[in-house]
Amino acid sequence: MPNYILAYHPGKMPETPEEGAKLQAKWKAWVDGLGAAMVNPGTPLGKSWTVSAAGVSDDGGPNPLMGFSVVKADSLDAALALAKACPHLAIGTIEVAEMKQM
Repeated sequence: MPNYILAYHPGKMPETPEEGAKLQAKWKAWVDGLGAAMVNPGTPLGKSWTVSAAGVSDDGGPNPLMGFSVVKADSLDAALALAKACPHLAIGTIEVAEMKQM
C-alpha cells in the first residue's frame, strides 16, 4: 500500500486564538481517527525561502508550504478521500501526491 504526502498550503487563517484552538482540536481528532492510515502526522512549517538558479528569495513562492502529513492508502482516490475530510480545508488547500520509491 503506497504512502501519500498531504502538503498543506495556507489560505484564511483563524482570526482569534480560540478559533485556532478549535481548528487544532478538529485536526487532532481527524489525525487520531485515521488510525494506522496516518504514517506521519508531520509538522507545521515556518517561513519558507525559495532557491532557484537566479538566487534566493524570502517570499516562499506563489504557494508556500505550511505543513505536511504522510498517510497510507490503497489508491490515490482513497488518499484524496482522506484529504477531503481534513479540517485544514476550512483555512487552506491540500496538495496530495504519491510518494514513489527510489
